[in-house]
Order: sequence, then C-alpha cells, then structure tokens
Amino acid sequence: MSEELEEIVDEEAPLSAEELFELHKAEIDAAFEEKGFFKRMSEMFAGLSKPRSSAEYKLARVELQRLVAPVLAIILPTLGVISLIVITAITGQQKQVIQVDIAKATEEEAELQEEEEQEIEEITPPEEMVDIQVDTPTVGPVSDMMAPTMSTPTSEPVSVKPAAQDSVALIKSPITMKSMAGSRSPGMRGQFLRGGAGYGDAVTEGAVLKALRWLKKTQNTNGSWTGDIANTALAILAYLAHGETPGAKEFGETVEKAIQYLIDAQTTDANGVCKFRGASGTEYGYLICTYALCEAYGMTKNPNAKIAALKALERIVNNQSPTGGWDYNMKKESTRDDMSFEGWALQAVKAGKMAGLHPDGLDECIKKAVKCLKTRNFRNGGFNYTAGGAPTGLTATGCLCMQLLGYSNEPEVKAALDTMRGWLPLFEGEGKQGGLVAGGPMPGAAPQYYSYYASQCKYQAGMCEGATPANVKTWQEWNLAMKAKYPPAIVDAGTIDGPDGKPKACGYWKNGYNNPTMGTCLIALQLMVYYRYLPTTQTKAGKPLASAGEDKKKDAKKANEVQVEVDI
Repeated sequence: MSEELEEIVDEEAPLSAEELFELHKAEIDAAFEEKGFFKRMSEMFAGLSKPRSSAEYKLARVELQRLVAPVLAIILPTLGVISLIVITAITGQQKQVIQVDIAKATEEEAELQEEEEQEIEEITPPEEMVDIQVDTPTVGPVSDMMAPTMSTPTSEPVSVKPAAQDSVALIKSPITMKSMAGSRSPGMRGQFLRGGAGYGDAVTEGAVLKALRWLKKTQNTNGSWTGDIANTALAILAYLAHGETPGAKEFGETVEKAIQYLIDAQTTDANGVCKFRGASGTEYGYLICTYALCEAYGMTKNPNAKIAALKALERIVNNQSPTGGWDYNMKKESTRDDMSFEGWALQAVKAGKMAGLHPDGLDECIKKAVKCLKTRNFRNGGFNYTAGGAPTGLTATGCLCMQLLGYSNEPEVKAALDTMRGWLPLFEGEGKQGGLVAGGPMPGAAPQYYSYYASQCKYQAGMCEGATPANVKTWQEWNLAMKAKYPPAIVDAGTIDGPDGKPKACGYWKNGYNNPTMGTCLIALQLMVYYRYLPTTQTKAGKPLASAGEDKKKDAKKANEVQVEVDI
C-alpha cells in the first residue's frame, strides 16, 4: 500500500468502500503510468542514492540495465562525429592532386599494328645470282677458328607465337596509359614469325637462338668477346634485338656482364678525349660501342649506361667534319667523309636521339649529315665509299641512314633502292669483282657487311605504310633468299645447358664477315629484322625526327606525369 493510502487509512474518519476503490484505482494507475526517459533517469539516480538493501536501490539497478542500450546509442555516434571533426581539422591541409594522363593511342602505334596484320603475297626469288666485288675497309682484326663440318641445321621446335620478352607493348586499344613501361604483348614476336614471303618462321628463329647460345657459350668471364671491342658491342645489339635485357631468364646475365664491360671499358686519354679500351686503330669500335650503349640505355634505362652513352655520343657530335661526314679516328678537320665509318656514327646518333639523349649540337649534326649524304656521298644512283668516288656496296649504308633519319622519300633513297633491286644476300668470297650496276647483283668484296644494311633498308622500304609494289616485291625476294641461305649455313658448335637444364644446340656463321663473332652477330641481326626490339631499327623509327628542343619539352611534360611501372 502506498504512503498516500496509508495516511488516508490512518485518519480518524473511516473511508467508504467507494472511496477506497478510487484510492486503489489511483495507485494501480500510478504503477502503470508511462514515464518519459528523463523522468526514469531522475528516478533511477534517486534510487541509486538509497541504501543498497532498499527496494528503491534494487529497482534503480534494474532500470540502469534497461537504459544502457539507448544511452550508448546516443553517446557512441556522438563520439564518432567528434573524432571525425578533429581528424579533418588536423589533416585539412591542401593536397597535391596527381593526374594520370590517359591519351589516345598514337598514330605510330596504330601504324605498327597495321603492319603486323598486313598480309603479303608470296613470290619466288630468282635462281641465279651474280655478284661484283668492291674494296671495303676492314672493321676489326680477323681471327681464325677451326673449320668444323658444315651441316644443315634442323631447327629446334620454336613456337610460331612465342611471347615477346621485355618489349614495350603496342596494344590495339582506343586508350593508352602514358609513361607505362614493362607491359608486354604476348605473341607479338610470333606475328612476325608466321612465315611467308615477308616474314620469318620457326627455322629462322631456331637459327637465331643457336647463334645467341653460341655467343653465350663463347663469352669471356669479364663479359667481353675476343677481338676488337666492336664484337662485344655487336653481341649486345644482337641480344637487345631479340628482346633480351639483364632481367631475361636465359640470357640476362650474359647481357648484363656485356653492358657492364662496355661501361667499364670507357676511358679518357691524356688529352681528355673519350675512348674505349680495345677499339681498333680506326675507331670503328668506338662508334659501334656508342651505338650499343645508346640502345642499352633506351631499352633498360640503366643510369650508368646513360652516362657512358652520352659521353661517347658527345665526341661523335663534336668531331663531325665541316662537310657533315666523319673520317677514321673522328678527325674533325678531314673532309674524306667515309661512308662506312659514317654509317656507324649515324646509327649511334639515331639511337641516342631515340633514347632521349640530347648532346649539344645534335640537331645541327643530323642536318649536316643528311646534306653530306645527299651532296657528297651520293652519285650516279648510289652512295660511294668516300666523297666523290663511284657508288659501291655501301649504297645500302647510305640508304639506311637516310631512312633512319626520317628522309625515306628523298630522291636519293628511291634511286638507291632502284640500284639495289637485283641484290640478294651473299657470303664473303662469293661473286665476282666489278663495278656497281644499277638493278644488278650485289658487290662481292664484303657482301655480308653490305647485306647487314641491305636487309634493313629493303625491309624498311617494303614493309612500311604505303610501300610501293616494287619495294614489296624487292623485300620479299630478298627475304626468301635470306631464309633459304642463312639457316642451312650455320655451323654446329655443340650444346650449352638451357634455362631448363637441358642441352641446347649452338651454332655460328664462319663465312659471315671479318671474324666468326662479328659475322654471326650481323647475320643474326638480319634474321631478326622482322621484329627487332631495337627502337632505332623498327619501321616506325623512320619518321621525321623532332628537334632536341621539342624532345626536351616532351621530357619536361613527362616529368609531371605519373610514371607507372608494371611487372608482368
């Protein structure tokens, strides 16, 4: 009974039954009254202040348990909001926004894709070949080797669509990520090994692999190959052309040691002139080493290769003759304008340009070189050995240099291609001596040296966008003859353990040019002309070059773009 009811009952005047009923009803209504949250809180705190043995305290404890959930539902979100406000206030400083530039695929990439898809009609090359010989300077010392028996190789199984290695992907897509490096397009190489008149096949690729394994087998422990240092540079070019970089599984260590050897071989003489230890007296080796280092930097971005390549390139640019050519030992005052020497100098210059190396005077050097090619080295439908002489097998050298420098449509290039129409690949010692005949056979004095250039300029002319039917036919004739002649002529040289631990066949070309190492590299580079990973020698490289100033602006723009590295 409540206190109020007790007080009423204790009064002297007794209550009627009706009054008692009303009192009990009021007490029951009070017991079932809906109390608000704050009233319940007030009564709870009041009960908690009572003695622990009292009924009020016990009821307050029960009420506290009931109110925990709604209290937490209010407190926790409040604390969360306060925390977010504090964090935002602390880290609310201005942030730099990094934008990833997504651009449309370049026209050059689209063009190369079209070249990959281009189907070319097969034709049959002429059966008879006659050649004429013209004197050509020796690049390096000739080294003798045992003459093993020649045998026709049986090409080891090679996938017609092997995955490309360490190549920059040319993905046929409406968008491309700028500055993305390291992505690969599986089967890209296979596109160029599908056979037919215009492409390579499993047999040519089998011969290339034999040559690369022979080079690995004969490499010295210091990373070099015996003879002029040009041999080491050419071996590097052969590996890079196959897409092999220091990270490659089978040949990575070989390439890394060779590149490091070139870097370490660079020195300075007493007069402060950049040199390469082991280069021949004429310094052909210097030019080829520079070419290899520029390509190595372009494909690997090795900072040490960049330093060495730029230093070597500066000497080539600074020692160009007043007439625009080069002579042995880069004698700046000479106006001999040696076409053979000039060919390696310009391959190095173009490789450096494409690798993003910008020595002072580079653009002017290229302009002067093109003028020299057109006015001093070209005569009577071909390019001569030295200024003012008669056209020789070096017609292919001058033609390729013009193409690589972006002057493929010049009349001198068209005339040179006409002169070389009847040329087919030959080995040293074949053919007859004689003068160069327009449309006739290739000279025979150093045919593999000329073939190195001829295979490239014929490929450039026959596989480029808008190639004329005559140039397509000329390339196909050359290619079919090359595929029939080179692989069967490789010399068996035992085996070497492959990356899978199994023995792999090795081979080299004895009758290549100058010495087995050099000749093997020159022929292997020809058999890789279809897909060569060297940026300088791809068909898209034969476009008009931007100036160094424009390239530097592009470099500055790239510095502000996100560099995305992908490891696949």
